[in-house]
Amino acid sequence: MSVKDRGERRRRIKPSYLLPKPVSVGDEIVVEIIGLSKRGDGVAKVKGYVIFIPHAKIGDRVKVKITTIKPSFALGEIISG
Repeated sequence: MSVKDRGERRRRIKPSYLLPKPVSVGDEIVVEIIGLSKRGDGVAKVKGYVIFIPHAKIGDRVKVKITTIKPSFALGEIISG
């Protein structure tokens, strides 16, 4: 019995999951907030990789410390604004 016969779908892994990330946990970088997430966190990008920063506003230029890395985004906290 094939996968199609059972009504299941195979999940494809996005290529971005396999690529090296442009930031690492503990990195301190200066970013500009370019948008807000649905939860109200600031959004910045480094080489197309999304970083969410709580308590940031659009247009802020802040120094952040990367706290968490996920396959398609990172989380950071403001260390100076």
